[in-house]
Amino acid sequence: MYDDCYYTRLNQYRSLWVLVFFDLPTETRKDRKIATSFRKKLLDDGFSMFQFSIYMRFCASRENAEVHTKRVRNNLPHHGKVGVMQITDKQFGMIEIFHGKKSIDPEKPSQQLELF
Repeated sequence: MYDDCYYTRLNQYRSLWVLVFFDLPTETRKDRKIATSFRKKLLDDGFSMFQFSIYMRFCASRENAEVHTKRVRNNLPHHGKVGVMQITDKQFGMIEIFHGKKSIDPEKPSQQLELF
């Protein structure tokens, strides 16, 4: 029999993916440094690159997703556009990804240990 807390915690509708989309200026050396710093902060916070200007992170709960969304907000560069979207694990699982005309499976979330 399932442990209700465990089952609810890993429910595909409760767990979320946080996606960060950005278009930052890179005309000057200073702009490139700021854009690189923003990407590095995303990586340091556990995001992984989905495409060059799209990063994603799996979160086990809405509360955890809000923590990481707030960190993104706190690290926003002064110029450029940044979007943050949260989708359920179920919705993420329905993404169709192609390399050329060949379909590939979406990346599975890595097992993460959360300490509180």
